[in-house]
Amino acid sequence: MRHLKVKNLDVEANLRLLRDRGWLAQGMRVFPHEDGQHRLIPLDPGAPVLIPKPFDIHEILLHEGLLDTRTDSDWWNHLANLVGGDVVESFGDSWPSSHEFIADMMVVRIEESLEAFSSQIAEAKLRAHPHIRLVLNDEGVQGELRIRKLSPIGARLDGDIVTRDIPEEVSSTRVMVRESGRTILCDPNKAYFSTKLQSERLETLSLAKELRSLLNRPLRVCDPFCGVGPALSTLLSEPGLVGDVLASDLNPDAVEMLLDNLRRWDNRNYPKKPIPISRIFDDRFVGVADATLISENPVLFGRWDLLIVNLPHRTIDLLPSLVPLLDRTSPSMIRGRVIASESEIEKANSALRETLPPTYDGKEDPKLRIKRDYSSILRLCSFQAWIAPE
Repeated sequence: MRHLKVKNLDVEANLRLLRDRGWLAQGMRVFPHEDGQHRLIPLDPGAPVLIPKPFDIHEILLHEGLLDTRTDSDWWNHLANLVGGDVVESFGDSWPSSHEFIADMMVVRIEESLEAFSSQIAEAKLRAHPHIRLVLNDEGVQGELRIRKLSPIGARLDGDIVTRDIPEEVSSTRVMVRESGRTILCDPNKAYFSTKLQSERLETLSLAKELRSLLNRPLRVCDPFCGVGPALSTLLSEPGLVGDVLASDLNPDAVEMLLDNLRRWDNRNYPKKPIPISRIFDDRFVGVADATLISENPVLFGRWDLLIVNLPHRTIDLLPSLVPLLDRTSPSMIRGRVIASESEIEKANSALRETLPPTYDGKEDPKLRIKRDYSSILRLCSFQAWIAPE
């Protein structure tokens, strides 16, 4: 996550200013920088990409965030009070100590062996995090569209915590998420995106700026698995970075929310209902589409500078049908994610190099970089491929 690098003597003043603006990350620690002269202050995901005065004199670093152990301790203390210390100890590491915030909701994944304690887990999490409205249990993805099933297990109702018969008025999962100074409409029960991957989207922004400098013009960006548009949100926040955009998804619910988001980000009148992919404005192709078939459209074939591939279970298999979307008359880039076991990463790297066109001179061949655990044996990885012109 992003951290503000601040001189030790200036930490308190900056903490106060960040807190007043809502830009200080909740539940995360301030900690010393390795030089001993500075501290790193964790920034909230909703803080703008371009931090304004008076913070712009400070460097922003990407660093793994450190949890505030006092918040962690609260959750365990509340859980122990609800189920007993002996029960907590008996299940050890099976308890869902990690979680993901999506606006005023929290998503946890409860092991099957602990389902009987779902209510107590939800209550403990809600007591430890007063700003949370709703706790959802992640029951995994389902169907062709890989829609995540999230079941409410606890909520706040008129100041009280309820864990059974949760009424609909407090269990809505349609929310606005603030990230990098923008608001993103989403509903994780219809179109999920991980708020934990904000640093990945900021890394994509940095790479896109490097590609723009190379091409010396705004980028034509193709995001054929865009969901509700979190990657586009970050790219569009940079003035002059993006020209033409292709934004599509196979999920009509995702496209409906994408159109709402684009309406606000672009300040233009997009359709309100999902439609098949079409040219809505001169520089915007948006709609429902099968990404593997887009390159069959002669208007979209060979047009794009930056291709974003965010379908990590199938990325490598789908690349042959996506590469034709790139404009091969100039340097271009593919930015993607892949899920793989550590033992299979080298094999996946070989597959990437065999599948993709030659690498642009002076750039490293594409290879997977582990970003986080996806499960006990699988890792979520990312890569960038700089593609040489033909």
